[in-house]
Amino acid sequence: MSIPARLSGGIAATVLGLFAASPSWAQEQVAEALAAEQPVLNSGDTAWMLTSTLLVLLMIIPGLALFYGGLVRSKNMLSVLTHTLAVTCVAMLIWVCWGYSLAFSGEGAFIGNLDKAFLAGVTPDSLSGTIPEYVFISFQMTFAAITGALIVGSLAERIKFTSLMIFTVIWLTIVYFPMAHMVWSAGGVFFEMGALDFAGGTVVHINAGISGLVGCLILGKRIGYLKEALPPHSLVMTLIGTGLLWVGWFGFNAGSALGANGTAGLAMLNTLVATAAGGIAWLVAEKASGHKSSLLGGCSGVIAGLVAITPAAANAGPFGAILLGAIASVIAFWFVTSLKAKLGFDDTADVFGIHGVAGIIGSLGVAITYAPAFGGPGDADYAIASQLGTQLLATGVAIAWAAIGSAIAFSIAKAVNGLRVSEDVEREGLDLGEHGERAYNH
Repeated sequence: MSIPARLSGGIAATVLGLFAASPSWAQEQVAEALAAEQPVLNSGDTAWMLTSTLLVLLMIIPGLALFYGGLVRSKNMLSVLTHTLAVTCVAMLIWVCWGYSLAFSGEGAFIGNLDKAFLAGVTPDSLSGTIPEYVFISFQMTFAAITGALIVGSLAERIKFTSLMIFTVIWLTIVYFPMAHMVWSAGGVFFEMGALDFAGGTVVHINAGISGLVGCLILGKRIGYLKEALPPHSLVMTLIGTGLLWVGWFGFNAGSALGANGTAGLAMLNTLVATAAGGIAWLVAEKASGHKSSLLGGCSGVIAGLVAITPAAANAGPFGAILLGAIASVIAFWFVTSLKAKLGFDDTADVFGIHGVAGIIGSLGVAITYAPAFGGPGDADYAIASQLGTQLLATGVAIAWAAIGSAIAFSIAKAVNGLRVSEDVEREGLDLGEHGERAYNH
């Protein structure tokens, strides 16, 4: 017998001897070790996650609804509110039926399984980390809802309501749930690769931005686009929506820490300063390009900053967050004000130009902001180039997955019910033509 083998045999004999001599002591040690590995409910974390879930809901209804509603013409105001509300409700129902299971159960590389369909096996005592599983389900439900609702802005003023509902059911199932699993669930391909996406750069913003772009290309331009003025009817409502989105985003970003801790604190600070930098950068870019600094520009910059910091919320230091927010805002400004008109597509509320573009910048930029040299939380061995390769792959797959999946979903909806309202309804406005009501009686 070799020396290592004799030593290991001796150690084993000693351990067995101790267990035989004092079995109760050994059993207590084993029980304590097993107990230490079990998740324990933390009431502080639970309270914060309950609050964060409600904050994300505030982002959608009324935040996003008012933001988009103010950007369209008054004759389409209620249609946008109705679309946003209905998509949110549909997403929540689908989430508890099969969405949560496909996103967060099983360890497949690209999608989960149906082990927890209809929340099978989940009870009030089930835990996800230090919070009840029901709370985690509710929190992630709001992410699915807002991602679907974001797409509404690209399609506004011309899509049929019923077709949007059909699209939403299919899109969530074949695009959102798999993407959430790939990035955020154990076993998911990008989770295992170590892709950085703290609160939804790929899962939410790139996903929605690309899907909105595909949708508006399939739908075609609104009547009169680039031929007559189609101004926002109420920038006051857009500002109110912007403020509600910013407030709610703390649930989105700081809530993704899944607890009341220092990580949530860093995400909160970064969400403040990156957003502020995005708002100011857009206003400065307007002035530098020979235009007046506008409220619409300020609101757009704020959203661009919020989008860019989402994947980096706890993956950057405050000054890296400022830089990321400002850069993403300026690039989004250039895209929306210059490149979009040259490309000629009609993205009503610039969902791709802001969420898609700033989401891509944030998803790639987090590889830099994570580095300790830029104030990020990475260790001394962190390699920017290696992480950037991972981020490029995750971003590229997110773009392709969203583009192909949304094209399939829109095509099915079109085959079943058509996509676009009639020319008469579009001219009259979707409020009356689709929903039989007006936003304003004057």
